Amino acid sequence: QVQLVESGGGLVQAGGSLRLSCAASGIRLRINAMGWFRQAPGKQRELVAGITSGGSTNYADSVKGRFTISRDGARDTVYLQMNSLKPDDTAAYYCAVSVVGGGYRYWGQGTQVTVSS
Repeated sequence: QVQLVESGGGLVQAGGSLRLSCAASGIRLRINAMGWFRQAPGKQRELVAGITSGGSTNYADSVKGRFTISRDGARDTVYLQMNSLKPDDTAAYYCAVSVVGGGYRYWGQGTQVTVSS
């Protein structure tokens, strides 16, 4: 059974920091990449950051320089360090895993991040 367990969300003031974690288990196919998406009320889900098995990263323009994605490959765990948070970062954040065959196939349940002004 595939499980993606997220943690680290919460309420923080603008300018603050949070660190999200996501531990994946039960995935039998080779993991190509892991990523973080977010969805705010009334908006489409968007990719925040991704990291490949080789360590290459990509970020949404809105978070470049503020967010850092990292991965513990031995544990299939991905992290998202979020600094200088803004109210616009308020959303449900989802961890996702891309496996052989393409596409983000597995998803976490989401963790809420709320940034107050």
